[in-house]
Amino acid sequence: MGKPVILISEAETFSVRGIEMKLKGMGIDTVFLRPVVKELSKYSGDASLIILHTDENIDKNADALVYIKDRCDEKDIQVAVIGTKDEYEAVTQYVNRESIMEFFERPLEMETFLDHVETYLSDEAQHERRKSILIVDDDVAYMSMIFDWLKDRYRVSMANSGMKAITHLAKNKADLILLDYEMPVTTGPQVLEMIRSEAETSDIPVMFLTGKGDRESIMKVLSLKPADYLLKTIDRQGLRDKLNNFFMSKRQG
Repeated sequence: MGKPVILISEAETFSVRGIEMKLKGMGIDTVFLRPVVKELSKYSGDASLIILHTDENIDKNADALVYIKDRCDEKDIQVAVIGTKDEYEAVTQYVNRESIMEFFERPLEMETFLDHVETYLSDEAQHERRKSILIVDDDVAYMSMIFDWLKDRYRVSMANSGMKAITHLAKNKADLILLDYEMPVTTGPQVLEMIRSEAETSDIPVMFLTGKGDRESIMKVLSLKPADYLLKTIDRQGLRDKLNNFFMSKRQG
């Protein structure tokens, strides 16, 4: 069973019930909620998509929209907005445009809407929307462990040398690089220098992986101005939290 779709509306009108029934008829688990923080907070599970059916009382539901924004930023959830153009513009005063999957103007073209939702929820599309992480480390056992820790949340690739990493980046996109600081032949700092020297890769954030936690070693790592550094003693949950917070802060700008 996948994550459900959350359908939010001030009232469960005939049209809203129609959307709910159509989604359920497609086999999509759908939960109806009203735009009230107290009600929204009762649902603590993850969602695959939030569908926001608006009305003219946007500002009346400001607290709920801020709650939805925070939920989208924290869980990387997208919102489909159904309403008028004015209502959509009002929603974007609260919810980041980057978190809005699409706007559907009323009166709703139901078949077009359902096609877009079905495409959005497809396994392939869900996978493509995941952030892409490249792990670069000559310790294949350690690198494989990190891969296993992250593969259910991100698209993860691996390279066991600096040159393989550069070759990979020439053909593939990465949203973040986890780079071993202490590699033989081509060191982490040298790889970072190469990444920053190419226009196509210069903006990719890099986090160093280091086995040394003493102050002198850490200061040496930080002098290269990476996005962050991770001690190799970090555990699974600690790493996942670190990356989640990193991507969330980037979404918030």
